[in-house]
Amino acid sequence: MSGSIFGKNFAISTWGESHGRALGVVVDGCPAGIPLDVEDIQKDLDRRKPGRSPYATPRSEDDKVEILSGVFDGKTTGTPISMIIFNKDQRSRDYSNIRDTYRPGHGDYAYDQKYGFRDYRGGGRSSGRETAARVAAGAIAKKILSMLDIEIMTYTLSIGHIKIESSNFDGQEIYKNPLAMPDKEAALKAAEFLDKLKEKGDSAGGIIECVVKGLPSGVGEPVFEKLDAVLAQAIFSIGAVKGLEFGSGFEASKLTGSVNNDPMRVDDQGKVFKETNRAGGITAGISDGSPIVFRAAIKPTSSISTPQKSIDRTQNQNIEILVKGRHDPIIVPRAIIVVEAMTAITLVDYLFQSILSRMDLIKRALQ
Repeated sequence: MSGSIFGKNFAISTWGESHGRALGVVVDGCPAGIPLDVEDIQKDLDRRKPGRSPYATPRSEDDKVEILSGVFDGKTTGTPISMIIFNKDQRSRDYSNIRDTYRPGHGDYAYDQKYGFRDYRGGGRSSGRETAARVAAGAIAKKILSMLDIEIMTYTLSIGHIKIESSNFDGQEIYKNPLAMPDKEAALKAAEFLDKLKEKGDSAGGIIECVVKGLPSGVGEPVFEKLDAVLAQAIFSIGAVKGLEFGSGFEASKLTGSVNNDPMRVDDQGKVFKETNRAGGITAGISDGSPIVFRAAIKPTSSISTPQKSIDRTQNQNIEILVKGRHDPIIVPRAIIVVEAMTAITLVDYLFQSILSRMDLIKRALQ
């Protein structure tokens, strides 16, 4: 299987399956001298791990990470950083009834067509559990960004038809309620909505919004590897993502040029700024100094405990399937830290690339 490596200057390679012995990641291109310990990584893994709320799978995994290489005396050495997370609560028997059946909404059929067989134990490599490795790598990228005063804020914008109100926005609420919504009232309504769906054995989707502040202008490539294009690749590589928009996004199609264009001005200190940010912080594939703003649409959890139409691949006949096991009624709250991780990895990769784009920056780095 190819396609498990992402990035060039700061690259990650993930490995492992949902019900295998372990999963992990190798991070290549991390500079030496960055203070790093297990807790820097564990705090992000704790935000993603299962069993933390009524709206997450009850699978009990500590997601304890071990750093195997690349760190010595509390600092990165500049060599590849290898990390491992052992699986401890696999219940593969939960999936024995779907050995010869394809689950609607999952990658079962597509994997079978590509490889000629599939790991039916929780989806194997296509499981959302793979994202734990990304979060571990993303924690390192976030540590680098924090040293450069670059901040990423990610949260639940909406669940189903329930959306936060900008007038009620409270950043602290992201960490106070289990749905990671920065609007207490909206979070309560969403919780009621999800409770009703859980009773029916159904699931919901939602939208995650990500805001990046402090990224300087001039980061990105102008043609095939635009910053927004590579961010889109990073975010779309998360299995549950079905849509993505930057800035005004699809609403831009309804606006005129005179409205959609961001007016540019110079302040009293001679600094260029934009009066609006409909471009979402990226123009022509390159950061323009404004906050990067994008939204990712997350589909409802595919594994639901209501009867669904499927087929038996051995008998080649139509059947009904009832998916057993332990599953999230909504993916959004746990996917937030995954979106944050992939954003951080992409930004670090492109910041390192930007140093090579101008001779004066190269000279400065070598002084």
